[in-house]
Amino acid sequence: MAGHSQFKNIMHRKGRQDSVRSKMFSKLAREITVAAKAGLPDPSMNARLRLAIQNAKAQSMPKDNIDRAIKKASGADTENYDEVRYEGYGPGGTAIIVEALTDNRNRTASNVRSIFTKAGGALGETGSVSFSFDHVGEITYKLSAGDADKVMEAAIEAGADDVETDEEGHYITTAFEALGEVAKALEASLGEAETVKAVWRAQNNVPVDEERAQSLLKLIDSLEDDDDVQNVYSNFEVSEEVLAKLSA
Repeated sequence: MAGHSQFKNIMHRKGRQDSVRSKMFSKLAREITVAAKAGLPDPSMNARLRLAIQNAKAQSMPKDNIDRAIKKASGADTENYDEVRYEGYGPGGTAIIVEALTDNRNRTASNVRSIFTKAGGALGETGSVSFSFDHVGEITYKLSAGDADKVMEAAIEAGADDVETDEEGHYITTAFEALGEVAKALEASLGEAETVKAVWRAQNNVPVDEERAQSLLKLIDSLEDDDDVQNVYSNFEVSEEVLAKLSA
């Protein structure tokens, strides 16, 4: 089980999503506004906006919030957000990639660096760890979309690279460049996906013990709590025994 999915499962079991719903909506709204400002405010003519809205709906974001975020893009006082990627090291030599949307690069860089330092990690240069990750497309479907064979067949037809199915859903991997095309083909056969996004997937995972896993989770938790941070990826791996303890 990869580090990012373990972290997702741990946080899900602790009910983290409910406790940070407003913060999550804020980050989803920021992505919608940036996508609408970068292209047309019409999702049928703007692929990035279409995906941003789709992912917001998957998190049960109210339609009013979505519409407000789109309208904000046309306002004269709208902040200009930069897309920034930070790379660094966590406890046990683990690699971490942080994606942010910020209207103040100095503030965000300072905050991210401080979070790494306090957790015993270190912020590196751009490119210092991303070489050990693959930037790929990930399309997720709920189990109700069909059984593993049906989803696998649809994914092959659509030109996807890989499919994994577990008790939570189907995870389809595509080349980053083919994400939009594969997602559109899958929608025709399986219906609308739960999420469609680009992710950083570790080529090899680094095993960590319980103590380091706790430190890593605190580090990632702190990063995700920052308003400017959109996504966090890591390459850590923990045993099922340690996972059970951390999920308790």
